[in-house]
Amino acid sequence: MPQVLVFPLVILGAMAAAALLGPGRIAGWSLAVLEVLLGLVLLFVLAFFRDPGRIVSANTKELLCPADGVVRDVEIVQEGDFIGGPAVRIGIFLSIFNAHINRAPCDVRVDAVRYRPGKFLNAMNPRAGKVNESNDLHLVRTAEPQDRLIVRQISGAIARRIVCGVDAGARLAAGERFGMIKFGSRTELYAPARGDLKCLVANGDKVKAGLTVLMRYES
Repeated sequence: MPQVLVFPLVILGAMAAAALLGPGRIAGWSLAVLEVLLGLVLLFVLAFFRDPGRIVSANTKELLCPADGVVRDVEIVQEGDFIGGPAVRIGIFLSIFNAHINRAPCDVRVDAVRYRPGKFLNAMNPRAGKVNESNDLHLVRTAEPQDRLIVRQISGAIARRIVCGVDAGARLAAGERFGMIKFGSRTELYAPARGDLKCLVANGDKVKAGLTVLMRYES
């Protein structure tokens, strides 16, 4: 709400100031162009901070997408810090035109939240997850199997502000909002690489937070 309220109010204030102080000081056409440009910025800000409602699946065997965007990479990696072995990593790129609300992939308990400072590479680059500023949510499924998962919020070349509204010990329902990344970014989901957990997406797929099923337990 602070972002939703503050940014539009600042722009509306600038538009009002231009309308009140501009006549007689600025040429009429210049004032009109200025107001149009400010109006376009206002529309962009309102669109960027949109928070669409989502009807979330109740299937406990599914891992839902944590962010709107496009899948940029799906690969097996070694994740020894929390998962403790091979993991499937699904990287999602969020452009400035996507909704930027992050959502939980399933019913989980937050084991830890770990912020890491870093660089600001283009979020489309798979290396961004390793070297960019990021925030990891270590999650434990509350339904069987009680696997460990990681959702990583990653800053990009434009995004410089990670927002996370939960702490260790919190419980999140599938699709529940927990944060956002401002102005273009990357979100990654890590899940154990196990034979009965099938990945349902591929590079280039468009995905929606809380709606698209990324992976499903088949047992």
